[in-house]
Amino acid sequence: MLLRRVIPCLDVAGGRVVKGTRFIDLVDEGDPAELAERYASEGADEIVFLDISAAPEGRSTLLELVERTARRVFIPLTVGGGVRTDDEMAAVLRAGADKVSLNTAAVLDPELIARCAARFGRQAVVVAIDARRVVDERGANLESPNWEVLVRGGRDSTGLEAVEWAARAVELGAGELLVTSIDRDGTQSGFDLALLEAISARVTVPVIASGGAGEPGDFVAAVVQGGADAVLAASIFHRRQHAIEDVKAAMAAAGIPVRIAPKAA
Repeated sequence: MLLRRVIPCLDVAGGRVVKGTRFIDLVDEGDPAELAERYASEGADEIVFLDISAAPEGRSTLLELVERTARRVFIPLTVGGGVRTDDEMAAVLRAGADKVSLNTAAVLDPELIARCAARFGRQAVVVAIDARRVVDERGANLESPNWEVLVRGGRDSTGLEAVEWAARAVELGAGELLVTSIDRDGTQSGFDLALLEAISARVTVPVIASGGAGEPGDFVAAVVQGGADAVLAASIFHRRQHAIEDVKAAMAAAGIPVRIAPKAA
């Protein structure tokens, strides 16, 4: 039976983990390597490390910081931010990442997905999709919802419809999708279940739910209603509002298969 994963996310800017609301008003949350080590010891199944200032600043990923983080954890590490070529992906993998997340560069050059999948295997290629719900001229939700893809840390619109882009990314070679609701990010109001359900129904690869986790029940809903294969959160773990153990207990109680980490003696 496929275990559902619980994944803490490290959004990194200026060498520090930060967290805001809807990608703005960032607050310092700590050192990436120290937080990664803490989460690994607390039962995290993976760690996602996103260099969120790399694309806006037009630079590559901070490899020294990736290396320092990778040395502290012995669970899978996904790294994203600033990877624009397959050679840059190779450098991130050499620095200790197990998988690499592509976002802005993949939208600008979709064939990058195919090149990376051909060179490293699609299991190493994660495509991150930052999506914002499209509203009418009054700011109200449309009767038939759809979502637009944004890039450069949520700064730039692309005109791409998120569900269609998800399907295309998988066709090109993405082995996994990291789907973030910009509307819900940092709000702790729950995942955008409609977005997750729409994308999960269209693709055959694992979907990671991101954006909006506030309580253990939100993780359960992301899997049961949204069809997610993994659930990701940041602020509720950084600020110790809920423990990974509590989230997994709620998921297990709902009949969702999870890995329960053995308690330290």
